[in-house]
Amino acid sequence: MPRIIQKLVVIIFILFSFQTMQSQVSIAYFGNSNLSKIGVGYDFNEKLWADFRVYSGTSISGFTPEVVLNYNYLRKENYKTYFGGGFVLNYFNGIVAQIGAQIMPLNNLKNFSLHLEFQPLYEVEREEVYLNGFWGIRYKFN
Repeated sequence: MPRIIQKLVVIIFILFSFQTMQSQVSIAYFGNSNLSKIGVGYDFNEKLWADFRVYSGTSISGFTPEVVLNYNYLRKENYKTYFGGGFVLNYFNGIVAQIGAQIMPLNNLKNFSLHLEFQPLYEVEREEVYLNGFWGIRYKFN
């Protein structure tokens, strides 16, 4: 595993370990016709949350992590909208920015949500911009 990825993983785990137990962890799946990824999210508070995402279908040598920090700018009873940014390393090496919505369709199960996300990615080495849209599901643990 490249040294930058090792350092990144250690930094993320250190940051998560200093938070209080009131914060919440979530798991998510993101997909579209070309890419899919799984993620572990961490809510620092009601407005700020982070995701550590890994693209699926990659080998250990092709391990492609993505780290994003998001801000909930509109929170209603049945949906949230957010924007954020971060970076991705290895198969893609670049900067991502996303805007999305989480929809809670079931009133009796508010921890479950569907999400839609638009995520442009600037690939630094190729100097190209990729426009990605993802759909998925998320479950937040209490």
